[in-house]
Amino acid sequence: MKNFITKNRLISFLAILFLFIIWKLVSLYAGSEQLIPSPEKTILAVFDVVSRENFWPALITTIGRGLIGFSISLVLAILIGIPAGIYTTIRLLINPVLITFRSTPIISLILLAIILLGNEMVPVFIAILTMFPIMCTNIIDGIRKVDPDLIEMGTTFQISKERIIREIYLPSISPFLTSGISNALGFGWRAIIIGEVIAQPEFGVGTQMQNAQIFLQVSELIAWTLIAILVSSVFEALVRLVEKKLVRWK
Repeated sequence: MKNFITKNRLISFLAILFLFIIWKLVSLYAGSEQLIPSPEKTILAVFDVVSRENFWPALITTIGRGLIGFSISLVLAILIGIPAGIYTTIRLLINPVLITFRSTPIISLILLAIILLGNEMVPVFIAILTMFPIMCTNIIDGIRKVDPDLIEMGTTFQISKERIIREIYLPSISPFLTSGISNALGFGWRAIIIGEVIAQPEFGVGTQMQNAQIFLQVSELIAWTLIAILVSSVFEALVRLVEKKLVRWK
């Protein structure tokens, strides 16, 4: 197992190294650090960005928006997804709403949110509309795939509905929930930054990206992008860690 893990890490490292080599070659071919900065210049830009006074306020604000949006989305997904998975009528009522949220272009939602809510609340609103349908759909799918024999047995022995949900439904949907959370965080994180780029709140990673684009600071724009990818990877790793804990618990 240890050798397998080491091999996987080596392959991942080689893949990242290959991408950096391609990046370097493209930068050399372009012949302009202003147009396509080299990897080393971009890494220096990352250190420069991190050392600025506005770095932590921007990063913490964006993460805070993401956590608020995620928390609200998760609570709504559980409160709506579990009944929708159990009762067909509720599922039929909520399904058109979920389809609408998933199908509507993010840019339309952002522009509407700017009009209704103002710039500061747009990223949180977009996070909720992006993450909620993903997690809710996964919870519904997980509920519907619960072994019906277990439910029938619980009903036969007159076990309360609350206990059936707690001891049968919740453990069964945990893989679906963690998968939904992982996907929701990925899409939600990008949606939040897009919302910040367009809405331009006072603080935010997306705001800093837009400022870098306005002044044609390509290396700084890529630096903020790398930081956003790193933060997203950290949250992805945390979700995977929680998933492993749930698997052991089951």
